[in-house]
Amino acid sequence: MGGTYKDVLVAIDGSEESRCVLSRAAAIVDGSGGRLHLLHVIEPLALAYGADVPMDVTDLQASLMQQARENIDLYAGEFRVPPTQVHVELGSIEKTIQDKADMLGADLIVIGSHTRTGLALLLGSTARGVVPGAHCDVLAVKIPRS
Repeated sequence: MGGTYKDVLVAIDGSEESRCVLSRAAAIVDGSGGRLHLLHVIEPLALAYGADVPMDVTDLQASLMQQARENIDLYAGEFRVPPTQVHVELGSIEKTIQDKADMLGADLIVIGSHTRTGLALLLGSTARGVVPGAHCDVLAVKIPRS
């Protein structure tokens, strides 16, 4: 491997930290001709809250996907990532990141890493969860505590 990454998959969760993670990834491909791919994974509500969700969540899930797409498109615009390299997927976070990386032939996965828990599921534990199953390098960008 010649020291540069060709296809970099950046997993972001749409929070403020996403910009920090993205700018690190952009710096890696800058000038090397590499491609950035953005991925926002939404966990199915049934997965997050147990199988017995008391209502039909199809519409809610669709609107979450739509919101995520609009959010990630803003970052894509800011970092000049073409729409064909922007992905919003439904699934378990770690597995979806690994599968998407394999599908794209990514040679680097970039994710954020901090110690906050709660809604920012993508960051923190995900960094630990992605590494074992990944078939390429993984960069966990340390998010400074605000």
